[in-house]
Amino acid sequence: MDWLDFDTADCSIQKTLDVIGEKWTVLILREAFNGVRRFDQIRDHVGVSDPVLSDRLRKLVTAGVLTAKAYREVGQRARKEYLLTDKGLDLYPVMISLLRWGDRHGGGQDVGSGGPPLEVLHRDCGQPVTAVVECAAGHPISSPRESVTRMSGAERPRAS
Repeated sequence: MDWLDFDTADCSIQKTLDVIGEKWTVLILREAFNGVRRFDQIRDHVGVSDPVLSDRLRKLVTAGVLTAKAYREVGQRARKEYLLTDKGLDLYPVMISLLRWGDRHGGGQDVGSGGPPLEVLHRDCGQPVTAVVECAAGHPISSPRESVTRMSGAERPRAS
């Protein structure tokens, strides 16, 4: 089967983007990975409107990426905080890849600023965290030229 005969509705990248492919969703995930879990804190830090934030949080909870946990501060009504699930934590390499791509190609940095505005470091040794693409045998893959895409046998042919 040729790539152009592949029904892209079965594409894992497309399915991932259906869950996290909106700007605000990725920024909400950035906040969650950095320990910001409460609606008001996310809204104020990201600059997103209440309706958009509510919609994106609902979608992430429905998709199983976040879980909503009730909390109550003294004298306040019950509210929810949003925590990453195991499924959400699996997005960490994606977030690191986006961060590193932005560091390299984002264009928003001032020339001579001394580097990216944010560092993510390994807690044990202090070195920068990177996302690595490698095969199951542990061989690093540095270019798409070093891999091949093929149909797995579970694909559906594209409707003509």
